[in-house]
Amino acid sequence: MDRTQATSVAAEDPWSYENGMPTLPGAEGRALLLYDGTCGLCDRSVQFVLRRDPAGRFRFAALQSEPARRLVAELGLDPDQVDSVILVDEHGVAARESTAALRVAARLGWPWRAFAAALVLPRALRDPVYRFIAKRRFRWFGQVDACRLPKPEERERFVA
Repeated sequence: MDRTQATSVAAEDPWSYENGMPTLPGAEGRALLLYDGTCGLCDRSVQFVLRRDPAGRFRFAALQSEPARRLVAELGLDPDQVDSVILVDEHGVAARESTAALRVAARLGWPWRAFAAALVLPRALRDPVYRFIAKRRFRWFGQVDACRLPKPEERERFVA
């Protein structure tokens, strides 16, 4: 699917660029996880992934950062309307919502990769659960005013 077909956050299929996938400096050749930098759940999720990815396969960027906003726009989405996690893998294939979360889990090793079995379920079943949690994330997990400063050994994993 080309990016012109993926103009809506609600589009059903993951999108990718076959040629010339935009990347952010520091994320080349690595999976890039775009997350809501003001969300307490998202912040905890990034910390969770950091602890379980000692090989450094993931890079991270807050959706509010200018480079991430440009990348989201290049993916054919409105940066002001995206409030879902987005995973752009090292091959340029992008996914969002439950698909992104489950693909991240698949790369974390046992027992977390077991959650990836849910990818066999249609998005029409998975995404409503994702959206139910996402809609309540600020109430349940709060908001953060500022991102935690990464430890020195983590700094290279954050793209700004």
